[in-house]
Amino acid sequence: MNSTLRPLNRQTAEISQSYPERVVQFGGGNFLRGFVEWIIEALNQQAGFASSVVIVKPTPGGSYETLATQEGLFHLQLHEVRDGTLVTERSLITCVSRAINPYEDYAAYLALARQPDIRFIISNTTEVGLAFAAEDQLSDAPSSSFPAKATAFLYERFRQFGGQADKGCILLPCELVEGNGDLLKQLILQYADLWNLEPEFAQWIETSNQFCNTLVDRIVTGYPKGDSEAILEDIGFDDHLLLEAERYHSWVIEAPQSLKDELPVHKTDLNVRIVDDVEPYRKEKVRILNGAHTAMMPLGYLLGLETVQQAIEHPQLGLFIRELVYSEIIPSFENPDEHLEQFARDVLNRFRSPFIHHLLISIAFKSISKFKIRLVPTIISYESRYHKLPRHVVLAFAGLICFYKGEWNGSVIPLNDDAAVISWFADQWQAGIGIRTLVENVLANENFWEEDLRQIDGLVDLITEYLTKIDDDGIEAVLQHFEG
Repeated sequence: MNSTLRPLNRQTAEISQSYPERVVQFGGGNFLRGFVEWIIEALNQQAGFASSVVIVKPTPGGSYETLATQEGLFHLQLHEVRDGTLVTERSLITCVSRAINPYEDYAAYLALARQPDIRFIISNTTEVGLAFAAEDQLSDAPSSSFPAKATAFLYERFRQFGGQADKGCILLPCELVEGNGDLLKQLILQYADLWNLEPEFAQWIETSNQFCNTLVDRIVTGYPKGDSEAILEDIGFDDHLLLEAERYHSWVIEAPQSLKDELPVHKTDLNVRIVDDVEPYRKEKVRILNGAHTAMMPLGYLLGLETVQQAIEHPQLGLFIRELVYSEIIPSFENPDEHLEQFARDVLNRFRSPFIHHLLISIAFKSISKFKIRLVPTIISYESRYHKLPRHVVLAFAGLICFYKGEWNGSVIPLNDDAAVISWFADQWQAGIGIRTLVENVLANENFWEEDLRQIDGLVDLITEYLTKIDDDGIEAVLQHFEG
């Protein structure tokens, strides 16, 4: 590293502005720093939010020592493809005031709960973080699970302020779990019951705290190892917490519009929306963005491609994916509109970003369950509305069945799914039962789909036709002559 680089801290960066600590954030990983902190920075600068973030370490492993050394400061570099050109912007994030490790200083954690200005609690403890651990106790210092830690935090706050309504919190969990806010509230009330806390606390949780279901979306790739030296040279600081992410971001928060009085996102240019129901936004993300990923994965892999960018820029597969999204996925919605088409344009633009090295094989994890959630609803809805099958989605289905053969052109495919799923497909492919019977067995497996997909008119015939062509001619020939 260049010895002329300055250490990054508030003195060397000449950051004198400080705001009250109003946000408690469980987790200081790349996503939260590259998403939530960037949003709070914008709120501070554009809307007078005037809030600092205290990061709480949610697990015992690892260290926040670098965050402390840099006094919460780090740079975030964002990339976006605009009109075919990669555009980069960079900013210094200053809103993190400090980090607390409750495993080393539980007293500081409880003291944080007693600070009168605290208003927001944000978390991203992964999907498994929103879970109940019956062994957790209030006397633990700290408890093992995040919901138990949150319960202890809120109970300390309840006791400190005598259950005052205005000392409740607004909770914004970012875990990728459907109904994440409702689930967190349920878990906290479950701990209140387990710990025999006074009924008034449960009532305070219900009436004075706001639990918001949320949906977050941004790809944060982390520290830019490949070109970090050049970036740091340009910045002039030795920033060990430097992050890269895509410019695109979306945060949908299910809450009354009155939340804008405290979280003034409407005064910014942020793509943060406060809505009555988060579910339609979840549906569009799952079906369009995630559906396109799941459809391109087996076809791209069988073509010998490695990344999402390569798939979307492939002459045949790129066109195929665009047609799948615009001609089948979007029309399968009850009320397809310009909003969905704009979302699709943003998604396909994101796929083209050369800085995001998104491997197709990483998307392949548990593809059967993903196909059920992301693309089977499109097949059912499209067929119901138009009385014909969405041929692009069906070809992707055939490609997926071929992918689960576990072998292609003499090479092993590294399947990554439950052992029972992999074993079932291996037995089917090795049974010598013929492609049509194989397809029938796949569609009939209610362990996969929770229904018998053979009942969808023409689906067995069309998958059989496509799978036979893939097996005989290869996926490239099928795509070249494909007629949707």
